[in-house]
Amino acid sequence: MKHRLTEYVGREFMSLAETMGAVALMIKSVVFWLFRSRFEAGEAVKQAMKIGVDSITVTALTSFFTGMVLALQMGHSMKNLFNEPMYIGTMVAFSMLKELGPVLTSIVVAGRAGAVVTAEIGTMKVTEQIDALYTLGTNPTRYLLVPRYIAFMITLPLLTVFADFLGVLGGCLVGMVKLGVSPAVYKDDIFTYLGTEDFMHGFLKTFFFAFMIATVSCYKGLNTKGGAEGVGKATTEAVVVSMVLVMVMDYFISALLVAVGI
Repeated sequence: MKHRLTEYVGREFMSLAETMGAVALMIKSVVFWLFRSRFEAGEAVKQAMKIGVDSITVTALTSFFTGMVLALQMGHSMKNLFNEPMYIGTMVAFSMLKELGPVLTSIVVAGRAGAVVTAEIGTMKVTEQIDALYTLGTNPTRYLLVPRYIAFMITLPLLTVFADFLGVLGGCLVGMVKLGVSPAVYKDDIFTYLGTEDFMHGFLKTFFFAFMIATVSCYKGLNTKGGAEGVGKATTEAVVVSMVLVMVMDYFISALLVAVGI
């Protein structure tokens, strides 16, 4: 029994090491072609539209209602504690800009756009279209991966700013209608205590999340096996891994940014 457990752990460790090595080689190839090849502006814009524009509706609904429920819960908690809905704008803005905006937007993008990217590349892999690109003298990394990396790195931060604004707006609406907090007081609560570094704390995280989601989605797509069933499996794995890594990375990036004073 002990021997089998050791063998299992060793096999899993070797598999993880092989995966990490393959991911590192893929990232190295992306960086190489990013600076060595002609910039595929048309393809990058096309991917940015797929990843960013098509995710706007889901992002807007998620962030707006998150801001609303934040204001509602905090308002009633403050009423119970101090008999007054105090600092609603401050708490909603801090929560949205530093944590919920970047994290929820990244999860939405991983679940929607990340799945699309994995399914597209995975389908090309199992139908041997990627092999055909090699035959035509086109490097798949340059043609498929680099534009998608650029699109993720541009659109996710922009979507997060949009989500932050809508979340704060949702909180303002609930504060005004349900808690009796005027928009002027709500705005003063935000701008009195919120600094540029608070906005940058959440904004900078999105670049790490975007890079991670692009890496997981592209890697899973390129390593798809087993026809249509394999595409579905790779897509599910990409979404689950991306979502878990967003949560894990959020802690470590937050700790790093706090340590450097952001």
